[in-house]
Formats: sequence, C-alpha cells, structure tokens
Amino acid sequence: MRAIEFKSKIKDNKILIPRSVRQELADEQDKNVRIVVFVKDGDVYDEKAYRQMTRSQFLKGYADSDGIYDL
Repeated sequence: MRAIEFKSKIKDNKILIPRSVRQELADEQDKNVRIVVFVKDGDVYDEKAYRQMTRSQFLKGYADSDGIYDL
C-alpha cells in the first residue's frame, strides 16, 4: 500500500482530486482505497505541529541499533 497526500476541498459532497494527482491515480481505477480526512477546525489543527508529532512518533519505533542501515 502507498499513500498519496494532497490538499483539496469538498464540493457537492465530493472530494476534488487536483490535476497534479489525477495522472498518478489513472492506473488505480476501480480499486479500493482508504480515505482519511483532516478538517481544519479553527486553530485546533496545526499542520506543522502535527507533522512534528507524527515524525517523532514514527522515529520512536527505531532503536539505535537500526542506525547500521543508514547511509
């Protein structure tokens, strides 16, 4: 599974797919997908803080010994 991230708007209860992503999804027609929607609610959703938190949580899954794989 791979993830494709983009910003969009909901219009007429449809999520608009940006032109820049459409070509990437052209071969994915009729396949099941999983959609996660983050809705900005005032100042509650801070993208920079969210990215920092997810990065730190992701890196917690690695031990110092995993460093042998770093280039």
